[in-house]
Amino acid sequence: MPPSTADTRARAAVAGVFLTNGALYASVVPRLPEIKAGLDLSNAALGTAIAASPLGALVAGLFAPALITRLRSSRVAALGIVALAVTVVAIGLAPGWLFLALAMFAAGALDSVVDVAQNTHGLRVQRRYGRSIVNSFHGVWSIGAVSGGLLGAAAAGLAVPLAVHLIAAAALFSGVAVVCYRFMLPGPDDSERTPSIHASGRAVWLLVAFGVLAACGALVEDSGSSWSAIYLSGSLGAGAATAGLGFVCLQSAMTVGRLLGDRVTDRFGQRRVVRWGGVLAAVGMGFALAVPSVGTTLVGFTLAGLGTATLVPAAMHSADELPGLTAGVALTVVSWMLRIGSLVAAPVTGVIADVSSLRVGLLSVVFAGVVVLFLSRTLSNSTAH
Repeated sequence: MPPSTADTRARAAVAGVFLTNGALYASVVPRLPEIKAGLDLSNAALGTAIAASPLGALVAGLFAPALITRLRSSRVAALGIVALAVTVVAIGLAPGWLFLALAMFAAGALDSVVDVAQNTHGLRVQRRYGRSIVNSFHGVWSIGAVSGGLLGAAAAGLAVPLAVHLIAAAALFSGVAVVCYRFMLPGPDDSERTPSIHASGRAVWLLVAFGVLAACGALVEDSGSSWSAIYLSGSLGAGAATAGLGFVCLQSAMTVGRLLGDRVTDRFGQRRVVRWGGVLAAVGMGFALAVPSVGTTLVGFTLAGLGTATLVPAAMHSADELPGLTAGVALTVVSWMLRIGSLVAAPVTGVIADVSSLRVGLLSVVFAGVVVLFLSRTLSNSTAH
């Protein structure tokens, strides 16, 4: 049975929310070197401030199921985007390290709640479609991240005032989210879900494994969002516009991988796609760090993004399929562990960079690829929805 008009509109609306969620923080990433220089921060200080974002996510993320139950996933996702836009502006306008860290904390808190809500609603739409569409949502998120990154890189290259750039971006993406809310599915979020059975001990351990896989994906993404521009501009001497392309390359590759993810997974199996993706990320970034240049680094971030493109969607889909765990709770656990990856990645990389070099710090991407290689066996090779 083909999807109804309401289902098609809901899918487009969820995609729109994913788009704005990806674009908001990405728009400020290419300007992190400017923020760092303006506040006279060391690598460790910037990394610690950035780490406030996943810390906020860890604190607030556990409340996502309660908020979704009370307000519905559609409202939490769309209106959360508006609040997130305000915090992104605050990041760019922070007058010192403390205010930067507080703004990062608030952004992370809001983003974690929006993340669970948008995935909850997206998986609800998927159940109505009767086939996998979750990778496409994450692909649209990547399109948003690439668009935001390009916007930020262009603004940096053209020396557009930071406040003007971020306020305009916040207004645009907030407007998109509010429009999308009108077309999301009405009613309770468990309307399409069958009654669950008691979760087994094995299901709980599998959920932990899926959370670790998601954390590895977060670590790879953090390498692009937090450190690519600084590595390219500081260690390799790239200009402001070129430095922003490291993040753009990673997210562009993720976009392609996620938009093709459903088809590739159906053909080769989820386990195999994730396993070889981990190999690709480890080898690609390892080569870039062994032979450092602007060109090889851009290639390395591209391969890392492509290799981990389906990782987070696979972890979330697998968690949603576990028996005895409702979508909100399962997705919250995976999202919470994903944030742990971001929390650990930024300060550790910053400390290693100050002690040794950022080139050494980025070996964390290689490590994440190896972990994915070994844990991919926990994923089912089935593409049943």
